[in-house]
Amino acid sequence: MNDELHLQIMTLYAAVERDVAAAGPVCEASGRCCRFKEYGHTLFISNLEAEVLLASAPPYEQPVSADFCPFQVENLCTAREPRPLGCRVYFCDPNYQETGNQITEKYLHRLKELAHENAIAWHYGPLHEFLNHDDPLAGLARPSNLPS
Repeated sequence: MNDELHLQIMTLYAAVERDVAAAGPVCEASGRCCRFKEYGHTLFISNLEAEVLLASAPPYEQPVSADFCPFQVENLCTAREPRPLGCRVYFCDPNYQETGNQITEKYLHRLKELAHENAIAWHYGPLHEFLNHDDPLAGLARPSNLPS
């Protein structure tokens, strides 16, 4: 990923943060967002987000389970700055769910546009599928290795 695209994605993430803040969801800091199996959800990310995440995320152990995020330590995110869209938008607040879905769709559309504008194949799948490669970033260059 070139520096320009990386900057565009980080700028998109800043816009996401503004939209989420404007919606005002309540966070209880329970860590439920990162314990996928326990709370019945899956974190989906795109290959663009995976590349941003892995460029600066801390080391993690493989294989990564679909059950929880490997970057959560004591209910805190150790990959906060490069965290993907789904992490930025997800809140347990029942009054926010529809708004959160709208924000997600808006910015997923923009991420797809960025991929298209940069002639990058679009891949979208569960976090653990991106992380369970010997070299996850190298896997991004081989579309057959990732979910679409």
